[in-house]
This record gives sequence, structure tokens and C-alpha cells, in this order.
Amino acid sequence: MQAITVRDRDAGTGGMSLTELPYPHAAENDVIVRVHAAGFTPGELAWPATWTDRAGRDRTPSVPGHELSGVVAELGYGTTGLTVGQRVFGLADWARDGTLAEYTAVEARNLAPLPAGIDHTLAAALPISGLTAWQGLFDHGRLTTGQTVLIHGAAGGVGSIAVQLAREAGARVIGTGRSSARERALALGVDTFIDLEAGKLEEAGEADVVFDVIGGDILDRSAALVRPGGTLVTIAAPPTTRPKDGRAVFFVVEPDRARLTDLAARLRDGRLKPLVGAVRPLAEAPAAFAPGTHAPGRTIIRVTDDRTGDLS
Repeated sequence: MQAITVRDRDAGTGGMSLTELPYPHAAENDVIVRVHAAGFTPGELAWPATWTDRAGRDRTPSVPGHELSGVVAELGYGTTGLTVGQRVFGLADWARDGTLAEYTAVEARNLAPLPAGIDHTLAAALPISGLTAWQGLFDHGRLTTGQTVLIHGAAGGVGSIAVQLAREAGARVIGTGRSSARERALALGVDTFIDLEAGKLEEAGEADVVFDVIGGDILDRSAALVRPGGTLVTIAAPPTTRPKDGRAVFFVVEPDRARLTDLAARLRDGRLKPLVGAVRPLAEAPAAFAPGTHAPGRTIIRVTDDRTGDLS
């Protein structure tokens, strides 16, 4: 099978190449998925798990990418809840070969059924952004109806989903971002947009929940915007500045089949719309990772033509 691999940590995107790899092995409770579309995080090449397994051993050549949508091709021993030919989407394990490949092995619990009619390209943009947004807002931020949430990067991959979920939950939404993101953020439903390039973050006022995806100075300054009893939630780094009378939470997204199923239902019903930008073939994945290629919306890699190999 064909896959994108990385072999040299110091080479960056220059060390990525389209490679022939053996068909993956389905371990116990695994599923082999024929990947139709895959998502990736540009910073993956800096993650230790991209280069080593859980025991710290070198695992190169490794396959990046951790979001996928596709069709079940094979079930490992003991795997239940899914069937061969079923459409699925979800997350690949951080420390195993990922989704920029024609086939990949994934723990069954990390996958959810994908309803008919949802394009694989849209589904591949949802797992990390959708789960991160939900867990940040509700599991960690404890956002409820009538509260105010401040979402940094409101027009980005995670932020755009968070805005939509917060609006659906009945929260007032303040969004931040670059000036070029203003119209996209307003179209998503933010009540107020703060231009971070103008340096006016403090004009946002107080919020019950502040959801940060940026880190650095923005994260530090956000602590002062949390109302007493509120929560600062971040996926960027453990916060060094904490709210005076509130909580601060740093978290890494976790797989959740039940929540993926809920998100897919929202996607099917038109209540949730991931922002997809460029869609590129597998051979162009190294170029999509390259610095300076960022464009509005998630870049998705189309691995398999949707008109072939989908048994649903």
C-alpha cells in the first residue's frame, strides 16, 4: 500500500515521502480501515509520539496523520461493534502509524459509525476538532446555557466547532482571532469579535469560560478575563498564570466513540459544519505540511476516491 512516511526528525517536511509499505496487521480489538480521507495537525512532526513508541523506542519510518474517514476492511481478533464494509470515522492512536495511508490499523473503540450521506472529506475534519471543542467547553469548562464563553481562534479548526457547539448550548460567544478572520467568525455566530492583531483582548470583558488554543501571551492575559468561579481551559500548554478566583485546565483530547456519534448526527442534520479548505491527494501531503501553506479551513487529504471501495 502507499503511505506518507517520515524517517528523519531533523529533516522536517523535507523528510516526508510517498512510500510503499506492507499492509498493516490487525491486532486484538483492532480494525483495518481503508482510508478515504485523512486529517493531520501541522505540528505533528514535533510530537515525540511521531518518532517513538510508548516505550521510547524508535518506530520510524512512521506514518503521520491521526484523523480518518473510511470503510472497515478487516476486523482483528475479538473486535466487536463494527462490521466489514461499514463506513467509520475517528482517531488513530498517537504512538502508532497514522492515517496518511491507504490502510491503517485503529483500535475499534476510537472509531464511530459514519452515517450515509456524509462526505468522507467532511468527516475527516471532525474527530480532533470536534472532540477537542466538546471536551474543552463541556467536560472541562462546564459551560451551561446563559453563560459567556470566550473562544480564541474562533475561525480555526477547533475554534469554529467550539463556536457552533457553544451557540447550540445557548451560551453567549465572544470570539477572537486575526482581523482577516472576523467575517468567518461572525458568520459562525459569535456575538462579539475581538481582533488580536489590534491588541485589544482586555476589551472582551469577563467570561465564565475562556477556551484557549493559542498559548503564550494570549493564554497568560486570558487568566484575568475569567469570572470568579469560572474556568480557563487550554490545549496549548499548562498555564503559568491562573485565574484569581477560578480554575485552570490543560488537557489533551481523548477518543470518545459516543461523542463522535453525537457529532456525526449534528453533521448529518446540518447543525455542525467543519471548515474545510483545501483538499489534496495523498502525494501532496508533504507540501500541505510545509510551513507557510496555512489557509482558511482544515486541509484534508483525499486518500481513496469516494467512488471506489465504499461498500456502504
